[in-house]
Amino acid sequence: MTTFVDRVELHVGAGNGGHGCASVHREKFKPLGGPDGGDGGRGGDVVLVVDPAVTTLLDYHHRPHRKATNGKPGAGGNRTGALGKDLVLPVPDGTVVLSPSGEVLADLVGAGTTFVAGQGGRGGLGNAALASPRRKAPGFALLGEPGESRDLVLELKTIADVALVGYPSAGKSSLISVLSAARPKIADYPFTTLVPNLGVVTAGETVYTVADVPGLIPGASEGRGLGLEFLRHVERCSVLVHVLDCATLETERDPLTDFGVIEEELAQYGGLEDRPRLVVLNKTDIPEGQDLADIVRPELEARGLRVFEVSAVSRKGLRELSFALGGLVAEARAATPPEEVKRVVIRPKAVDETGFTVTAEGEGLFRVRGEKPERWVVQTDFANEEAVGYLADRLNRLGVEDELVRQGAREGDGVAIGPEDNAVVFDWEPSVSAGAEMLGRRGEDHRMNPLRPAARRRRDREAERRDSAQREFDEFRGPFE
Repeated sequence: MTTFVDRVELHVGAGNGGHGCASVHREKFKPLGGPDGGDGGRGGDVVLVVDPAVTTLLDYHHRPHRKATNGKPGAGGNRTGALGKDLVLPVPDGTVVLSPSGEVLADLVGAGTTFVAGQGGRGGLGNAALASPRRKAPGFALLGEPGESRDLVLELKTIADVALVGYPSAGKSSLISVLSAARPKIADYPFTTLVPNLGVVTAGETVYTVADVPGLIPGASEGRGLGLEFLRHVERCSVLVHVLDCATLETERDPLTDFGVIEEELAQYGGLEDRPRLVVLNKTDIPEGQDLADIVRPELEARGLRVFEVSAVSRKGLRELSFALGGLVAEARAATPPEEVKRVVIRPKAVDETGFTVTAEGEGLFRVRGEKPERWVVQTDFANEEAVGYLADRLNRLGVEDELVRQGAREGDGVAIGPEDNAVVFDWEPSVSAGAEMLGRRGEDHRMNPLRPAARRRRDREAERRDSAQREFDEFRGPFE
């Protein structure tokens, strides 16, 4: 079973917010002491954090579904629900976070770098927080918001100073084993190296890392062999080292041809043209290898390349190579501008922004989109008529009804709030905003159902009384006109 995974699909779910509580304070001699329902707790976030001790994404390959804990609901006595615990996921240094469509969401480089992969849902307000001079004892509370759920792709790009590239069995693993303390698997067959290997090299006062990338073959940039899967591990390296086999047993290959093929694959992959390059002619401890190195070295140097003849077996030329690589790494580090501390710029939204849009969709249907309306719909308990009335009041204060009227909406038209695949649809009934007509029994709202028979009879008697008084006044005023 492999112990190295550098690309996984991760499904994260943040915690849901806890529901608010609808409660009325009760104690001896205070049967109705006012609302005291507490707020729900916020759901936990899902956070990716760079941990230097983690070197692979294997854990997320085996367990790709991760979820944070939910917030607890509020309780009576103004008790707020407990907060959900954040779920912290350690990832290797150099992890790139992508969306399923390939959009880069974050590039996590440096120990302690964090990225919030899923935002926890807000807790719902209890009825104590919803009380107002107009609504002294709310019979409802707001529901908690669901946590954010996302599908992500994590890709690991090895962070190293030097990358060893070349054909399979060119001797890259042997070279890194003698340059550093790394102990990769070494054998005499192609594709022995299946995963990138890292080694730390000390050259004087310069300490740098070397990455041994699995062997490249023609067509690697198009997916042949293992090249495409691991070429991304070369992207962050400052120096490229071509390891050319001078003792290959394949008659159709030679160092110059191998060099041209690998350069073509790197060019096809793209983004590596500006990296300094060195050429290592390996296996020169074999007489035939030394003879071939003497033939090809002048031509490689004629192309402006620095060439080193080495042998991993006899340690020939390794000291000169390590110091040459250390010099190039030091130059690359000196040329890299120091990282500037990013200034945090806060740009609050203007207070006159509406925060919603109303779009006419066909005959008799209007769709409302916006952060606030959609959040309010999620927080509403539609089994409670007073809560639905409170939602209608909030939408009216936001200006949704005025915009509907402006766009020609009529009573009975459909109003959908939210996206097409997850919307709540109402039959629109314009509200009267005088205030007194909104009053009713707690837990009810006259906009949700017709008047009760007793209320209807009372209103009919009041209307008849007003008409009778008007007739008497007209008869009394008649003789004086």
